[in-house]
Amino acid sequence: MIEEKVKEKIYLIPGLMTDERLWSRLKPFLQNEYELLHVPIPHTEDFDEIIDILFNFFKEDKINLLGFSLGGYIASYFAITYPNRVNRLFTVASTPGSSNEAEIERRKEKFAIIEKEGFVGLSYEKAVSLVEEQNQNDFELIKIIQDMFMDLGKETFITQLTSTFYRKDLYEELINMSIPIWFYYSINDRLLNQQSIKRLLETKHNIKLISREGTSHNIPLEVPQLLSNEIRKWMKV
Repeated sequence: MIEEKVKEKIYLIPGLMTDERLWSRLKPFLQNEYELLHVPIPHTEDFDEIIDILFNFFKEDKINLLGFSLGGYIASYFAITYPNRVNRLFTVASTPGSSNEAEIERRKEKFAIIEKEGFVGLSYEKAVSLVEEQNQNDFELIKIIQDMFMDLGKETFITQLTSTFYRKDLYEELINMSIPIWFYYSINDRLLNQQSIKRLLETKHNIKLISREGTSHNIPLEVPQLLSNEIRKWMKV
């Protein structure tokens, strides 16, 4: 009897108001080679508490960790806090910087709207505005984005958005790590902290920055094949 080869694991942490459906288009490109394990973001505003919960969630001594957006920040925070637990780190549409005052004010305005109008999820028009022009007629994609947001609901939205007020800058600690760290992002992603990207581009470090033309934030759903190619290379480092 031929023994099936044990697949190397990659732990996947989603972002704000996204769940395992975020990986639904990425998995077909990688699941024959790797075991892809979704990691829900713990329900707390405290990043120290989040990573302590994850410390017990991960069963292996050392892991391959990939995070998207808010999940990329969480993955980075985990890596600098427990460096002996991480083999390699990959972040998608994410930066290690702290939230700036303008971002925090915008997010507080969203809370005010919820208090006034209630939690109504994402309108179709808003969901369409979040994807690249060539994907704006992809009705399945738009529905996934809307459904994740609505299903996760008001409490998750408030908890996750509040956590972003307390982001500390992880930059210095990350650039001094010796593990392979890759950042993948869209050049014109409006949701990214461009100051943080600029700092990464202008400073000497060992982080590998991979940019793509486009506006996409939801890279795992919009360009899964391109992302899978980079993940495959990262896993071979």
